[in-house]
Amino acid sequence: MRDARGAGAHRAGSADAGSADATAAMLCAPLVCALLLLVLAALAGCQQPSGADGDGDGDARPTTPAPVPTQASGYGVVFLGIDECSSFGRESFTEVPCTSERAAARVIARHDGRAGEGRPCPATTDFVLHISEQRPSADEDGDGAVPQGYACMRNLEPPHPGDPGGGGGPRTIVGDCVYGAGAGEVRETACDGTAKNAPEYQVTAAVAKRSECPASTELYVQLGGPQPVGCARPL
Repeated sequence: MRDARGAGAHRAGSADAGSADATAAMLCAPLVCALLLLVLAALAGCQQPSGADGDGDGDARPTTPAPVPTQASGYGVVFLGIDECSSFGRESFTEVPCTSERAAARVIARHDGRAGEGRPCPATTDFVLHISEQRPSADEDGDGAVPQGYACMRNLEPPHPGDPGGGGGPRTIVGDCVYGAGAGEVRETACDGTAKNAPEYQVTAAVAKRSECPASTELYVQLGGPQPVGCARPL
């Protein structure tokens, strides 16, 4: 009986030991899993892109948006558009930046068609550039062609023949001086006498009809526009 109890006791002791080993294994397994999860989390954190927002802990680097290409305003978008500048020359000219040393005059108005048939230029225009069909490097729609038209130009620096009494410009305005060119025609000249032809009359008023001119008027000059009659007195 002692042997049986001993044997039984021995078996019972072996079962307890096995249970203890199993319990130890069950206790160790979560620890190993936890360690593996920590390693995987660390590896995932190292592979996170530097530009990601993360958890807002301040370590994430903000992404920088790619620069958007911009085009210089004005220059090159429309051939000799308003406020753009031309080079020196009346027959042969190009569009240039207004800050360039080649810039001579600025566009103050731009119209389609022919100058004699279209809208008038502003009163103080110094000269007109006639734009014919051509193929410049820059144009309105990119097809290389520029519609026929004209640009009303103002010099960047004096002199300004389009100013009153300046002796030039495409329009005759109040303050301008004229001289008789024969055949009932008059032409503009500088009021200060510096031009080749001396001034003979000065336009003092612009009215809708001749009867509205002052009594001192001796010459009527065709001006055009809503007040087409120029009242000129002798000098």
